[in-house]
Amino acid sequence: MRITTWAEYGLICALHLARRADEGPVTGRDLATRERLPADYVEQILLRLRRAGIVRSVRGARGGYALAHPAGDITVRAVIAASELETFELHCATHPVEEHRCSAASSCSIRPVWMMLQRRIDDVLDSVKLADLLDDELVVRARVGVGPQAPGQLAAARERRRTVRPVAVDRRLPVLQD
Repeated sequence: MRITTWAEYGLICALHLARRADEGPVTGRDLATRERLPADYVEQILLRLRRAGIVRSVRGARGGYALAHPAGDITVRAVIAASELETFELHCATHPVEEHRCSAASSCSIRPVWMMLQRRIDDVLDSVKLADLLDDELVVRARVGVGPQAPGQLAAARERRRTVRPVAVDRRLPVLQD
């Protein structure tokens, strides 16, 4: 699964509105400025979130956007689905390898694995509410069942993944490994 910019920005926007729920409506431009996100993206995402019933818009001089429901009632899956339009792209349906091979009428032993993965991802995303994400990272890690990690460890892990070194298995065919 790849988390796209749409999904990530959608969660950032929804969390921003959750944090400022007591302040009233927030303009898209203010949200974009405070979160350092492109204003055009934010406006499009807020429109998608509004169409999905996750946020509501208020017109007028003090208008803007606010969550349509309490943060404890909004799932991460709902925000991603509204922002991204789906939570997991099933390639069988969207990018078939071959029309006959990937049609629903043919038997494909791989398709059930992708379907199970989609269901599990959706279940996990459904289990996390916006309210669960309002605390700092260490609290959220404990809440969602991911062990604590020192702040520097995450950056080091990302750097290790970027550092790819060739390992000679055969003189003609290098294999890349982390």
